[in-house]
Amino acid sequence: MTPVIEPDPAKGQVVVTRFNCGNLPRMLLVLIMHVRMKRHVRRQAVGYLGIKVLVDWRQRVVLSISLWRDLDSVYSMGRVTRHVGAARAPGRLGITTTCGVFCYAGEWTRVMFGGPTRSTSPLHPPAPAPDRPSRPATASTV
Repeated sequence: MTPVIEPDPAKGQVVVTRFNCGNLPRMLLVLIMHVRMKRHVRRQAVGYLGIKVLVDWRQRVVLSISLWRDLDSVYSMGRVTRHVGAARAPGRLGITTTCGVFCYAGEWTRVMFGGPTRSTSPLHPPAPAPDRPSRPATASTV
């Protein structure tokens, strides 16, 4: 089976940043910076949907996974001045980072099994249901 992958940047982005901290103090600093930064990003970035931080205490690694409405939303991070400044800190502290931006590739049944096309992305609210004709009222018996 050949997967059907149809990337659509307008239907959502997932950004994953890996912080290889090396030691506990650096790791704690990255976690504190994320807590402080979250509020600024929520207030200033357009299309920001949320973030989850995963911590691997043994490997001293922090994964930051953020959800965005579309690709333009990811670019709006450039307007969050505190984030721009904080992005320089890991390199100065000896923390190596890698980051990837992952685009919505299609509805899962289409990608996995070649099912019918659906344009629903879980990063967007569902489309309103079409108006249905109302049912005639029925009399109920007591």
